[in-house]
Amino acid sequence: MWDYSEKVKEHFYNPKNAGAVVEANAVGDVGSLSCGDALRLTLKVDPDTDVILDAGFQTFGCGSAIASSSALTEMIKGLTVDQALKISNQDIADFLDGLPPEKMHCSVMGREALQAAVANYRGEELDDDHEEGALVCKCFAVDEVMVRETIRANNLSSVEDVTNYTKAGGGCSACHEGLERLLSEELAARGEVFVAAPTKAKSKSGLVNLNAPVPVAEPTPAPAAPAAPKMTNLQRIRRIETVLESIRPTLQRDHGDVELLEVDGKNVYVKLTGACTGCQMASMTLSGIQQRLIEELGEFVKVIPVSAAGAAAAHAQLEV
Repeated sequence: MWDYSEKVKEHFYNPKNAGAVVEANAVGDVGSLSCGDALRLTLKVDPDTDVILDAGFQTFGCGSAIASSSALTEMIKGLTVDQALKISNQDIADFLDGLPPEKMHCSVMGREALQAAVANYRGEELDDDHEEGALVCKCFAVDEVMVRETIRANNLSSVEDVTNYTKAGGGCSACHEGLERLLSEELAARGEVFVAAPTKAKSKSGLVNLNAPVPVAEPTPAPAAPAAPKMTNLQRIRRIETVLESIRPTLQRDHGDVELLEVDGKNVYVKLTGACTGCQMASMTLSGIQQRLIEELGEFVKVIPVSAAGAAAAHAQLEV
């Protein structure tokens, strides 16, 4: 399970500025629901001073995506658009007292949404680099320009770093060769040498010192720890129920609740009740539940909401 700071938890469980801004005059959309995380950032900017008067977000993603979006809106309110554009994805992560390496792409998504919103406010067209020929990672629709810019901005030096910051390479891994090529070119421009994965173990950073002596032998690796036994279906259901029970008090404080209806393989069917029904934050709540379940179960699951009217029908369909 990832180690989240208290600030990340605060902005996830009690996000600031969630929802669309009324009378917004700047909108930035990044990501895609078909590829995973998606974020819409809306701003109300004073046209006379370029000061951001209000900011709001709507996101579909994990807890880190929600926390990063919440943090970004807090950071930019009161700034001019030029001042806001100086905020980097690392600034967002620092505001949250850090993000797990595997979740740094959430802060990158926030920075991209801000750039898109400012371009929209100014009536500018962002270059469309997501043409078929420019895509490096088709699983997550990540293009070459984004990979290069992220490598430069964050001083990345390994394919693992690129995946953590952009999600590229986190799917089928077919793009790893392309990512290695981009890393090699970008590191060469910095006067450094990229070492591919098979020989990179000697240097955690992915860099090699050409003046260093060649090691004679590698230490014998310790035997791998035995794999944890696979949970039975009953154990999985009980674990899911435990996670939902830990989330319920937070929902109940806002007069909402969640109920487990059915577990069918990777699909977890739940019913939101009370104030959660029809709430504009419902998708974020479901996303947070899904992320918690993935972390606790150690496997991918999909949380599917079922209305009260459709619960019986869904259950009947599962039994067929």
